[in-house]
Parts: sequence; C-alpha cells; structure tokens
Amino acid sequence: MSNTIIKTNFNFPGQKSVYKGKVRDVYFLENDLLVMIATDRLSAFDVVMPKGIPYKGQILNQIATKMMEQTKDIVPNWLEATPDPNVAVGRKCEPFKVEMVIRGYLSGHAAREYKAGKRSLCGVAMPEGMKENDRFPEPIITPATKAEHGDHDEDISREDILKRGIFSEKDYNKLEDYTRKLFKRGTEIAAKQELILVDTKYEFGKTSEGEIVLIDEIHTPDSSRYFYMKGYQERQERGEAQKQLSKEFVRQWLISNGFQGLEGQKVPEMSDGYIETVSERYIELYENITGEKFKKADVSDIDSRIRHNVESYLK
Repeated sequence: MSNTIIKTNFNFPGQKSVYKGKVRDVYFLENDLLVMIATDRLSAFDVVMPKGIPYKGQILNQIATKMMEQTKDIVPNWLEATPDPNVAVGRKCEPFKVEMVIRGYLSGHAAREYKAGKRSLCGVAMPEGMKENDRFPEPIITPATKAEHGDHDEDISREDILKRGIFSEKDYNKLEDYTRKLFKRGTEIAAKQELILVDTKYEFGKTSEGEIVLIDEIHTPDSSRYFYMKGYQERQERGEAQKQLSKEFVRQWLISNGFQGLEGQKVPEMSDGYIETVSERYIELYENITGEKFKKADVSDIDSRIRHNVESYLK
C-alpha cells in the first residue's frame, strides 16, 4: 500500500486559520490568500471513510486545476497556483452557501427521486415517461444547501433561495448563467474524450472586490458523473446500467455492504486490497477524463513534500 495523507497539520508563513472539510483542508493566510490541500480522504453519503485512497488527492487536485484552466475564459475562478500535486493556492472568497447542481441526465439522486414518483426536483419539472439515465430535453439546475460537518446536503429551489434571502436575485441569476456555461464547456471537453458529462456541481464565492468566481473543484469524479459515450444508446435501449466514471462505484459497494450513511449504520471495513482497487479506479478516471497518463507523485513523505513546496512558493 502507498502512503496516504488523511490529516494535515501545517503552519505556513502568515497563517491565520484552518478549515477542515470532508476531503479538503483549507489554510487561510494573510493578504486574502488561501492554500487548499486535497487529502486522500474519501467521502460518500456525506460520511468520511476511515482509510485514505492512495493518490486520490493528487488526482482530484490535478483534474480540478486543469479544468479551471480550460474554463477561465468563460468564468473567472479563485485559482492562482498549484505549487504541489495536492495543493492549490488562490484568492480567499466568501462562499455562497448553496451548491449549484446541474443535471443533463436522469441519474443518481434525480433518478432515485423519479423512481419514488416525484416529477419535480428543486421546483424544476421532470418530464413523464423517462427511464433512468435518459437525457433531459434541457439540462436542469437543482441547487443544494451545503452541509456543515457531516449533515446531509438538502435540495432547495430557486424560489426558496430567494425567499430565505440566502442570496440576491441578481447574484442567483449570475450563478445560474455561469453554471450553464461551465456545464456546456464541460460537456464539450468530455466529448473530446468520448465521455458524457452527466451531472455535476459547482461552488462559487465572492472576492473582497465583490467579483463572483468559481471556487473549490470542477469536473472531478467526486463532483461529477461521467458515462462512456460508446454504447450509451444501446445500453439505454436494452435497459442496461450505464458504464460510468464517478465515485458511484464506491457508493454502490457501500450500499451492497449495508451502508447508506443512515443513523445507526456502521461503515463497512475496507480491506487493503479493496482500497488498492479504488485507487486504480481513480487513476483510470484521471486518464479517461484528461486523456493524459497519470504521473504518480513521490509519496514517501507527503507532509514534508507539501510543506517544502508551499513554503517555497510563498517566499
């Protein structure tokens, strides 16, 4: 088994505070700078698994930074540098407390709701007569309130966001516009790799100057679902499951082992062998999504490597 990084405890020059998320740890520095470290923690059903996945943090960080680079001409983002395979450095923003989820297909949570008889999600109508993994006539935006420390994210409609004053109509319209533009670009990037971008989520924040920018991650297998384009139509016609690139395979493994993040359920034991296969799947995801060979970073002492690279950048 390779070494993993599941906890961080850095003290960078000019450090003011730290926020520990489900899979990322964010270090806030002076001058409105922040250092975001993608750990190897694995989260599913809003629960962080006990063991890390080798190279997962590197994979997520490198996909997200590549995608930020490929979309910055249409939507500004927070990113300034990537001094280490697991690290992104950028501008501190005030995050909007809602994730902008956009769905091109009836999959995952939307499919489960549809199966339960619902024909509306977050106030958006879903057509009758759809099968799981069918394409929506137009992508639908289904926002979710961001969970704090392990609570479940909750669906929320545009009307509720505005009624509760979570943010202004002007800002919401901007976020919706950015979400559609990013999804369109993401769909084009995926198509070049013979993939379908099924659904994804975007997070946004406001800089101290009041500019709305894309933050966190984008088009990674943790935030997005991809299908293989080849054979998609045939599988739909035969009523077969789609071949997908996302962490859905982890969710399915957990479900088959009696865990869905519900109260009283215990996280099943992940053997070293299973963790190795999850790591291999993430590497496969990286190579399929980017079209590039994955280069494993040196993991002999990840903490020292990160500390050295970040401090060298900050000098």
